[in-house]
Amino acid sequence: MSVVLVTSRSFGSGALALERELLAAGHEVVRRSSTHDLAELADVLPRVDGWIAGTGPVTPAHLDLAPRLRVISRYGVGVDNVDLADAERRGITVTNTPGANSGAVADHTVALLLAALRGIPAADRRVRAGDWSGWSTRELGALTVGIVGLGRIGRGVIARLSGFHPRLLGFDPWVPHDDPVWAQAERVDLETIATEADVVSLHAPGGRVVIDEAWLAASDRPVILVNTARADLVDESSLAQAIRRGRVSSYAADTLSTESSADDRADHVSPLLAPDISDRVIVTAHLAAQTREGVDGMGRMATDDLLAVLDGRPAAHVVASATA
Repeated sequence: MSVVLVTSRSFGSGALALERELLAAGHEVVRRSSTHDLAELADVLPRVDGWIAGTGPVTPAHLDLAPRLRVISRYGVGVDNVDLADAERRGITVTNTPGANSGAVADHTVALLLAALRGIPAADRRVRAGDWSGWSTRELGALTVGIVGLGRIGRGVIARLSGFHPRLLGFDPWVPHDDPVWAQAERVDLETIATEADVVSLHAPGGRVVIDEAWLAASDRPVILVNTARADLVDESSLAQAIRRGRVSSYAADTLSTESSADDRADHVSPLLAPDISDRVIVTAHLAAQTREGVDGMGRMATDDLLAVLDGRPAAHVVASATA
C-alpha cells in the first residue's frame, strides 16, 4: 500500500470526496499541518510515496527523510516553496494546479480592494463602539489602478474591475506587446505605477521584493496596496512606516511574511499587525482561494496528477520531473 501525505488545510473540504478516492485507489492517507514542520513530519516522511503539499516549504531536509517519495502534488499554483532542483535530482515529479482557483482569488482581490477603499472594517468597528460618524472616501471609477503581474489572476482582476471603469495600468515584463490584455490596460513600467496609480494590486510570482522603500518613496500620492499573491513581494517594515507617514493609505493582504498573532512574541509578529496602524491594514488568512469551486478545482487537479504518477502515467500539470 502506498502512503499519501496531505498537508493542505482545505484539501477535500469542498463537494468532492477526494480522500475517499485516494483510499479507494488503495492508498493510505496521512494528514499533517500545512506548516511542514520537519519534526512533525519526521515519523511519516520515510513511508511517503506521494505528497499533496500545502503552503509550507519542501526543502532538501524534507526530501532526505523521504526516500520513497515519487510525486509532490502542490495544492495551488505557487511552487516557490518547493526546492524544484533538488526534487528533479532525486527523480521526484512536482505538479501544481494552475488556474483552478484563479477566479476565486480575483474575486477576493476585488473584495479587499473595495473594503480598503471604503474603509469598511474600520467603519464596522467604529459603529460597534458607538461611533456613527462618517467620512468621505473615493469612487473606484475615479481612480487609476495598477496591476502588477498579468497572469490568470491579474487578468481576472482586470475583467472584474472593467465594470467600474477605472483607468487601468498593467506591468508584466513577460507579456508580449501584441497580447490582447493591452487593449484593456495600459502597458507601463513599475515607476509609472508608483507615480500614477491610486491603487496597486500585486499578482506577481514570489521571490523578489516589488514594494520596497525606494518604490514607496517614489509614490507621489497616498496609495492603496492589495496583495493576494506572495508576502515577500512587500518589504513589510518599510510598508508599515509608509502607512504611518500617510504615503500608503491602506494595505489589504491575504498573507503576511510572519503568520503569527498579535499576542505572540514581538520578533515573531509582522510589523503590519502593529496596533497603531490596525485601522489601515486588512489581513485575511489565505482565504482568497477558499471557495467551494476553488477548493474542488485544486483538489481535483492535485489528486489526478498524484494518482497518475503513482500509477506510472504522465501527469497533466508537471512543473519539475526527473532530470535523468
